[in-house]
Amino acid sequence: MNAISSSNSRKEVKTIITNGKLILSSGILDNGYIIIENGKITDIGQGQPPYNEASEVIDAKQQYVSPGFIDLHTHGAGGADFMDGTVEAYLTVANTHARYGTTALLPTTLTCPDEELFHTFEVFREARKQNKTGAKFLGLHLEGPYFSYNQRGAQDPANLKTPTPEHYTKILNATDEIVRWSIAPELDGAMELGQLLCEKQIIPSVGHTDAICEEVMEAHKSGYSLMTHLYSGMQTVTRRNALRYAGAVEAAFLIDDMDVEIIADGIHLPKSLLQLIHKFKGTDRIALITDSMRGAGMPEGQYKLGSLKEGQTVIVEDGVAKLPDRSAFAGSVATADRLIRTMVQLAGIPLTDAVKMMTATPARILHMDDRMGSLETGKEADILLFDDQIKITRTLINGNTVYQI
Repeated sequence: MNAISSSNSRKEVKTIITNGKLILSSGILDNGYIIIENGKITDIGQGQPPYNEASEVIDAKQQYVSPGFIDLHTHGAGGADFMDGTVEAYLTVANTHARYGTTALLPTTLTCPDEELFHTFEVFREARKQNKTGAKFLGLHLEGPYFSYNQRGAQDPANLKTPTPEHYTKILNATDEIVRWSIAPELDGAMELGQLLCEKQIIPSVGHTDAICEEVMEAHKSGYSLMTHLYSGMQTVTRRNALRYAGAVEAAFLIDDMDVEIIADGIHLPKSLLQLIHKFKGTDRIALITDSMRGAGMPEGQYKLGSLKEGQTVIVEDGVAKLPDRSAFAGSVATADRLIRTMVQLAGIPLTDAVKMMTATPARILHMDDRMGSLETGKEADILLFDDQIKITRTLINGNTVYQI
C-alpha cells in the first residue's frame, strides 16, 4: 500500500511510529506507520516508511495506534479537582488523564458561588499557559448554575439559579474561553440564553433537567444540540395529572441530530442501556465522557466533590462515586481507557466505533475536527499506543511523548 499522504521523498523527519495497527476512519490498517513533524502528522502509510532517518523511531510492536481521546466532561482526577482553584490542581488533572489516553479535555465546573466561578476563569487562563505535559485544555465547560432542583444530583442546591440576562452576561463578559454550557432548558430565560450562546459559538447542552420531550424539542430549536450525561439528571417517561409524557431521554432519541454524551463506566449505564443508546443514536452522535471527579486514578475511599474547601464529601466504592447516604451517584472515577474497555468488552461495540466515540465524534461536536480527532495528515499528532486490553502504553501530545510504560 502506498503512503496516504503526498510526501514520498526520502528525508530526515522528527518521529516515526512503525509496526502498528492504525485505527483510521476507514478501519484498521495493519503494519502501519505514521510520520510526525513539528507536532503534526505529515504522512501515514503501510509497510516500510520511505524515509532514511528520524530523530525518534517508535516501534508499536503490533499494538493499536489510535487518535488521542477527547473528554468533553471531566471535573478532576489524581486527587485534584478543577474547582480547587489552583493551577497545580489543573495540571495534576491534565497529567493524570494523559496517562489513561486523554490528550484533550474540557475542564468542567460545578454549581458554585459567582466569586468562585470567576476565580476559576483566572486559574484556567494561567493553567492553560503552563500545561506542557498533560491533556490539552480546549476550553471550559460550565455545568450549572441553571439547573432543576429536582434533578440537581450532587450539585449544591444553595447555588442554583434561574438564567437572567444580568447574571449570564456577567459570566460571559468575564471570559471568552467557555465552549459549552449545560443548562436545564425548561427554566425561564433558558431559551433566550441558548440562542445567545449559539451566536457566541458556545454549545448549549441540556442537563440536570425536569424538561419533558416537547420542552427539549423547543430547546433544540433554540440551539441546544447536546445532552449532558444522557439518562443522568433527567426525566424519562413520567406522569403529570394522570397523563403520560415522554421525557428528555426520549427527546434525545427522537431528535436525529441531537448529540449525546454518556458516562460509559458500566455503572452509570448498564450493558442494556449502553447498547440501546448505541442502537438509537449511532457512533456518530455519541461522545464517551468520564465525568470524573478527583477520585479518578486514585484508591477507593472518601473524597471531596468540588473544591477541597467548599466541596461535598462523597464515597468512592464499587468503581463509582456516591453521595454519603448512597442515594445517588456523585460523578464517576472512570478514565478514558476504561470507557473504551466497557464499550468493547461489556456492550460488545466494535473497537473502531468505541474509539470514534472518544475521538472523531467529540472533535466534531466541538467543531475542532479539522485539527484533531482522527489520524490524518495535517492534524495534530495526539496519538496513543495501547494493547489488546486497551492498556495505554504511550501517549503523545503534539508529537511529544508525555507518558509511556
